[in-house]
Amino acid sequence: MSFTIAIDGPAAAGKGTISKAVAAHFGLAHLDTGLLYRVVGARMLEGMDPVAAARDIRAEDLERDDLRSPGVAQAASKVAVIAQVREHLLDFQRSFARRSGGAVLDGRDIGTVICPEAQVKIFVTASPECRAARRCKELQDQGLAVEYDAVLEDVKARDARDSDRATAPLRPAEDAVLLDTSALDIDTAVARAVAIVTAARG
Repeated sequence: MSFTIAIDGPAAAGKGTISKAVAAHFGLAHLDTGLLYRVVGARMLEGMDPVAAARDIRAEDLERDDLRSPGVAQAASKVAVIAQVREHLLDFQRSFARRSGGAVLDGRDIGTVICPEAQVKIFVTASPECRAARRCKELQDQGLAVEYDAVLEDVKARDARDSDRATAPLRPAEDAVLLDTSALDIDTAVARAVAIVTAARG
């Protein structure tokens, strides 16, 4: 029987880093489901219909080296509100979650929509200001000229889009454990997530 860990949360809360570390700690496969939407967003920027892009997605598409750019992130947030796009990506994600040996999936709606039956659900969050500071540093480290105020505005706009959309809005599952990383360094945040999973596994 597969063991599924669902880790959700808003942009730059730390869920990606935590998810990878949790997957490595327990020897599980990991899927950053946001990359699926980034692939669709990147293809839309290239002129492709987003629904068609979602329908034709393949595992190797996740290896594209342009998926972390701010432009693709914006496009991903926009295509994520399209119900047909989400529908086509649903099967890919559920199939990954059911793989033997177990899996960790991180995204916005894993515990609520993709894997409501997941054995562990964690909702990683942090204040918008904290997340903007992290994202700003990340982008500056990539050599991009960005200002904190603009990044904060973008974080808040993405939060609003993700939380207000009609299909699969961003929200914690009722049985999710809340992990606020605002005042935590990454090692402490990972340790707490590992402890949550360990307790659930008994």
